Amino acid sequence: MARGGPRLEHGRRLELGQSFQDGGEHYQRVRPGYPAESADWLIPSGAKDAVDVGAGTGKFTTLLLERGMAVSAVDPSPDMLDQLRAHCPGVYATQGTAEATGLPESSFDVVSVAQAWHWCDPLPASTELARILRPGGTMALIWNQLDTSVPWVHRLSRIMHAGDVYKPGFRPVVGPEFEGLKSHVAGWEDSLSTADIMELTKSRSYYLRAGEATRSKVLANLDWYLHKHLGHAAEEDISLPYLTLTWRAAKA
Repeated sequence: MARGGPRLEHGRRLELGQSFQDGGEHYQRVRPGYPAESADWLIPSGAKDAVDVGAGTGKFTTLLLERGMAVSAVDPSPDMLDQLRAHCPGVYATQGTAEATGLPESSFDVVSVAQAWHWCDPLPASTELARILRPGGTMALIWNQLDTSVPWVHRLSRIMHAGDVYKPGFRPVVGPEFEGLKSHVAGWEDSLSTADIMELTKSRSYYLRAGEATRSKVLANLDWYLHKHLGHAAEEDISLPYLTLTWRAAKA
């Protein structure tokens, strides 16, 4: 789920978040994964049990599994969880939210929230995540953000109406249950075709909640920018620069 900007009002957050209740298969196919560097940085030595909250289709869940952790996953969307179960069959997956996970207290060493914290109410969510973490456990917040320091990506983000763009001064809000908030940035590139970029746009909240006229305009502008202005051939693979921001804090 997209965007690492300022806090959203409660009603607006629910409205936009509802956009992702369906379309899990599409989300899994077109959304980027995460660099291994980010997972390696956030997982403390000796951690064994993790829960991925707002797990979606399991993009970040996979990295936790690859590091030998016992992983649970929580998401409000049954459709997203169906995709997660298909790709991560060893994961206990349950419907819930960051504010109400339904999981037992003091059960995890790590709780991750990848591309989803902006959909959460940060103070109640912090209280709930602290409840399910063991003493000294780690909370990690992760965002993929388009690297708009690259000029063509900056213009692309505006055409896509992408909210997930790098904001150097951004700092996530977390509750008093956590201390020592630290950040890490990993730069990487995702290889995808121009057709994939069009599909990526269709997975974003702006597009999902827009009317047909607005959707047609966005896709027409993208087609012009990618194929005429930048001169890429249809279906040509290109490298799309990302920055992955990871924040970690310890349960106080």
